[in-house]
Amino acid sequence: MQLSDQEIVRRENLQELRNLGIDPYPAPAFPVNALAAEIKAGFDPETGNYQEVCLAGRLMMQRVMGKASFAELQDSSGRIQLYIARDEICPGEDKELYNSVFKKLLDIGDFIGVKGFAFLTRTGEITVHVKEFTLLSKALRPLPIVKTKVNEETGETETYDAFTDPELRYRQRYVDLTVNPQVKQTFLTRSRIISAMRRYFDAQGWVEVETPILQPIHGGAAARPFKTHHNTLDMPLYLRIANELYLKRLIVGGFDGVYEIGKMFRNEGMDRTHNPEFTSMEIYVAYKDYNWMMEMVEQCIEYISREVNHGETTLTVGKHAINFAGPYRRLTMFDSIKEYTGIDISTMDEAGLRAVCKQLHIEVDPSMGKGKLIDEIFGAKVEAHLIQPTYITDYPIEMTPLAKKHRTQSGLVERFELFVNGKEIANAYTELNDPIDQRERFEEQLTLAARGDEEAMALDEDFLRSLEYGMPPTSGLGIGIDRLTMLLTNNTTIQEVLFFPQMKPERKKTATEGEAPAE
Repeated sequence: MQLSDQEIVRRENLQELRNLGIDPYPAPAFPVNALAAEIKAGFDPETGNYQEVCLAGRLMMQRVMGKASFAELQDSSGRIQLYIARDEICPGEDKELYNSVFKKLLDIGDFIGVKGFAFLTRTGEITVHVKEFTLLSKALRPLPIVKTKVNEETGETETYDAFTDPELRYRQRYVDLTVNPQVKQTFLTRSRIISAMRRYFDAQGWVEVETPILQPIHGGAAARPFKTHHNTLDMPLYLRIANELYLKRLIVGGFDGVYEIGKMFRNEGMDRTHNPEFTSMEIYVAYKDYNWMMEMVEQCIEYISREVNHGETTLTVGKHAINFAGPYRRLTMFDSIKEYTGIDISTMDEAGLRAVCKQLHIEVDPSMGKGKLIDEIFGAKVEAHLIQPTYITDYPIEMTPLAKKHRTQSGLVERFELFVNGKEIANAYTELNDPIDQRERFEEQLTLAARGDEEAMALDEDFLRSLEYGMPPTSGLGIGIDRLTMLLTNNTTIQEVLFFPQMKPERKKTATEGEAPAE
């Protein structure tokens, strides 16, 4: 294990602390009773409140000035200045705690606990006057020191030595969260989005449930699964690509509305909007159809946007001001392709669609059926234009094996997807509840699988059996939590809204030169 000079010094400081009889990792709890942001927001110099505060957090700055020092402590809410006077924390003759421990053996990044009172310095900064301090945890690696300075000519704050390398930030998210405060705000907003969604659904009386992640048959979506093996049962299992078929079983069982927020896994490519592990919400409500669902989604998304955006429904996403208040524009799949390509594909067979793909310079392969070809055309020529919230409706039956046939348009199903800022955010159907029709659709998927389509759905006999017991008219919806969070936090990559995105194995530096793959 190769250590840098700073790491060596920190380990020496660690040993010196132990030599002084100070445990650098003490066990007793520290009685925190206030947060930095709380004190800075609520301190009143007239009343002199916050006179007995206990704070804990990382030491982020030290400015030693002889017998007194200033420092900065960062807790979960932010930073606050500390004032430490030698003779106050060391009232007797022994000044070791200040002269040796605080001045020499503490390092930036160490966790400390302080007790004292809040006051206002002569420069007007709210500060905690420290009466006692305790080392809570010694940091053996130095944090990146991000520096800021106000440009006297422009008045703008300039940042130096920022921790901005994406690979380091995603791989060492614990460092990223410590030195880049805006990153933490993204994840706090993500938490509020999920909480708001739950509140909205719970208020309607719908029930949050849990369904299996390990499934004997991968179903509910067109995607390539991750496969594993259960030793005791001696059988293959798949990480779920969707929870749709299990949630529908619960509708069969008598629930009027069920939803689940959880992880899905798809063994597919990775890019700025795809991670193999992602979070999805799926909800199914009995006695409803996709027209009702469009209205519900508008209300739900508007509610969430107000909850996380101080009551506003218009947010800036990139260069666009996007309004999440309904109603949203509605456009059929075929009409959208005609609008942005000038080509009407509504009556074309597979050969005609292949010719259109060639004309539009869209790459396809022989395994693709009509549904996949239409999807490729739509993705290449339409999606990027759908900036304001837009429902794309009435998909060809070949694209959606689990949706009910359109009540008036032959060859279509009652499905919509919600697109915002050029990306799909939600997908919904009037659910197929005819078990005979569903079996035929599954069998068509088996034909596609035989042609080499690795994303074709498998035939789930138990799900078909559940439909044969009868499922009421139902509408279902899936929302990608990660993409919704990207929108509402103005982030362009999914990695920015996942604490720990999937990454290639870390490369280790060798003792001599370059880097080598980690084993």
